[in-house]
Order: sequence, then structure tokens, then C-alpha cells
Amino acid sequence: MEVFAKIMGYVVLGVTAIAVIAALGLLWAFPIKWTWNATIPPIFALPTITWGKAWCLNFLCGCLIKASQTNNNK
Repeated sequence: MEVFAKIMGYVVLGVTAIAVIAALGLLWAFPIKWTWNATIPPIFALPTITWGKAWCLNFLCGCLIKASQTNNNK
């Protein structure tokens, strides 16, 4: 039974970590929405976006643009 409790502890930890990461991603959508709606429609005459579209834009940019670390020590 001790092994089962240990495994369940790891499962709960993993689910909690995923929930926290998802919540932070959803929270980060608000500044993206506000920034887009304040700058893009007046400049380029594009439509404003909703909170859900801002979250999708955040997710898409996160998938396409990754920060990379390079080691230039030679």
C-alpha cells in the first residue's frame, strides 16, 4: 500500500503542476488581449480579439517561438 500512496502522490503533483501552468497561461492572455486591442486595431484596422483568442494567440506563439540558449564558450 505504501507504493500506491507514493505513486498517487506523484500523480497529484503532476496534475497540480499542469493545472498551475494552465492557469498561468490563461492569466497571461489578459495582457496580450489588452495590448493587441490597444495597438493593432488603430494602426492596421484589424478587429479586436477576445480573451479566448488571446489565449490561443499566446499558445500559438509559445509553440512557434521558443527561447533558445546558446553556449558560445569556445
